[in-house]
Amino acid sequence: MSTSIAQVAGASEYGAESLDRGLAHLAEQAAWCAPDSCGATVTAVADGSEDASTAATHPDLSTLVTAQLETGEGPIPAALDSGREAAADDLLHDRRWPAFRARALDVGVRSSATLVFSRDALTVTLSVYGFRPGPLPQEAHEATEMLGDLALTNFVRDRRYRRALAEVDQLDTALRRRPVVDQACGIAMYVLGCDAEEAFDLLRRHSQRANRKLADLAEVVVRTRGHGLEGELRKLRREAGPAAADAAAPEAGARPAGS
Repeated sequence: MSTSIAQVAGASEYGAESLDRGLAHLAEQAAWCAPDSCGATVTAVADGSEDASTAATHPDLSTLVTAQLETGEGPIPAALDSGREAAADDLLHDRRWPAFRARALDVGVRSSATLVFSRDALTVTLSVYGFRPGPLPQEAHEATEMLGDLALTNFVRDRRYRRALAEVDQLDTALRRRPVVDQACGIAMYVLGCDAEEAFDLLRRHSQRANRKLADLAEVVVRTRGHGLEGELRKLRREAGPAAADAAAPEAGARPAGS
């Protein structure tokens, strides 16, 4: 059995794979860990999401998973709700989930064991099915549990890595576009005779009203030197109330008459 555990651990390198591919590989390995089973399924649900990613080693098992998620009845929903393993040793006599039981028996499934793993806002279920009644053998249970835990660890690591890449990309974009925003603020300051803080606020509010990204609006302001936007910016400034006008009064008073 130690050789099997080592092979399972070596096969659980999901960090560089997409979640869907990782789930499919996990289902295959789970079925391999339980040689007496008729297949395995996997689901992954992120906190706050109503949609689950799924994988199955056989189309009949895939429809069995879909039925459970749609009706909210069966060992998978039970495991998701409780956070604990849900098993049915003999569906011929286990009547806890009538709809699941009927569909499972229809495709020849007599038993199932669903393990659940949760970490970092991600919950994964791993289900093993059998054509014969009886609990999942202890050795297969241990191997499957280890496999699921290793897989979840790698799924979580991969999600964190992708989030970090996205944040770096967003930061890089913001840094590259910041000079354009600063130039647009300078133009707005000259046109309106206001300070930098008010100029930025006016551009921000204009971008929200026009449903445009601030950086995109800034590029237009720089390209046109503010022509065509003076009226809208002044209107926004009036809507801001007397406080904004008072804040910019020294700058406005310093400008030559008629400018």
